[in-house]
Amino acid sequence: MQTHVLRGTKQQIAENLARLHGDVREAVVFVEEPGPIEARMPEGEDIFAEMRPFMVEIKALDDSREAAYSRGEVE
Repeated sequence: MQTHVLRGTKQQIAENLARLHGDVREAVVFVEEPGPIEARMPEGEDIFAEMRPFMVEIKALDDSREAAYSRGEVE
């Protein structure tokens, strides 16, 4: 059995792993924790901006737990 150390991005590691001949018996993966969300996302950026054209906006929506678990008028 040989030992291989694969470094790089997730994509690069996956590609290199797929190229290895033989069966992979075990893998040890080191994952760096992402920084705080403030550091990853610029201030004021709307994370839903690209989905807005596909969203439905309902003005008087009752999304309470009671409303979600009770039958509607047409059910």
